[in-house]
Amino acid sequence: MTLPNRDSAVIWHPFTQMQTAPLPIPIVWGEGSLLFDASGRSFLDMISSWWVNLHGHSHPYIAQRVSEQLNTLEHVIFADFTHEPAVQLAERLLPLLPSNQRRVFYSDNGSTAVEVALKMAFQYWHNLGQPRRRVVAFEDAYHGDTFGAMAVGGRSAFTAPFVPFLFDVEYLPAPTPGREEAVLEQARHLFADDVAAFIFEPLVQGAGGMVMYEPEPLQALIRMARQHGALVIADEVMTGFGRTGKTFACHYLTEQPDLMCLSKGLTGGTMALSVTTCTAAIYEAFLSTDRYKTLFHGHSFTANPVACAASLASLDLLQKPETEQAIARIAQQHQTFAETLRQHPAVENVRQRGTILAFDLRVSGEGSSYFNSIRDVAYRYLLDRGILMRPLGNVLYLLPPYSTTNGQLDEAYTAILGLLDIL
Repeated sequence: MTLPNRDSAVIWHPFTQMQTAPLPIPIVWGEGSLLFDASGRSFLDMISSWWVNLHGHSHPYIAQRVSEQLNTLEHVIFADFTHEPAVQLAERLLPLLPSNQRRVFYSDNGSTAVEVALKMAFQYWHNLGQPRRRVVAFEDAYHGDTFGAMAVGGRSAFTAPFVPFLFDVEYLPAPTPGREEAVLEQARHLFADDVAAFIFEPLVQGAGGMVMYEPEPLQALIRMARQHGALVIADEVMTGFGRTGKTFACHYLTEQPDLMCLSKGLTGGTMALSVTTCTAAIYEAFLSTDRYKTLFHGHSFTANPVACAASLASLDLLQKPETEQAIARIAQQHQTFAETLRQHPAVENVRQRGTILAFDLRVSGEGSSYFNSIRDVAYRYLLDRGILMRPLGNVLYLLPPYSTTNGQLDEAYTAILGLLDIL
């Protein structure tokens, strides 16, 4: 029996209608920006395998560091114990973040990083004896699939079965070009002294359709939140580690967040790990002789040494001049291709931030939606040509590993133009 058939007998895949989905493609190895199936056919990974892969698949340096760690210490409980990779990673991460970030809390993935940030924010106010319960977030946001993360995300078909179980959130439209003033005016009426936190994906909303906006209106919103004492949470799970052209999207801002959520590229896409960072003031609100003020949160694999070792290796690579040059090169190639896209009649709303390039396919009848049938047409057309992209409805985007060559980018661009010509 083939691997796909064996899979179909025992596996339940994410974001997949299992009754109608075709058999999955069996990937047996990866190298650089390429994935290879059982027959040896290659796929150019233009979405970094759900935005996690920074440096290319099976990177030998990360593999070496992981292997060394496995021969030293694979895991240890992180309550009452510590280890070198976790401490070293925190020591190296904090100087890269906005200067007010002082503490690192480890968890497993982007959703849990957000859960931790929300629990820190709510309990911060509880510990101060000033409970606040309101949260402000952006419409169409995506912060993860656990319940707290779903609650602060936009309400959609993804969350519909669970709405009765989610806490209420106040929503603002993202301040996209042309509607900044309207958003700021709405925010003036929304922020008040009972808001616990304002959470956002800085500059790029990922799963919501690669919605992009400028730093200035976000800074104005942060200032409004601060005027009322609300904590500011930056979800950089997708935008972190160079994706936007700077190491973190928050580096485009002068206003600093109180909490940050990081995952995906943290380990270079090698293993599951996330961090939530916070200011000294937040950390100190949990320091007490009263044990009830403890942050009661943890995971079995908190600060897993092997995942921390992978992260340290990924940081080594990220800080190399060659990687900085690759990020700038990819951004420049995208910028040139974006001009070509803007001239095509099948395309609208072309936008770019660093290595992320997105555009909308013009659609009629069904409207712009995650469930627009054009998604399947585009996905299959590109996959048949060896290009792995996963459209968000009628939104196509490229978010490649930094190992992607100009020739590989041109290959993807050519396939995209071929798709546009048949629409």
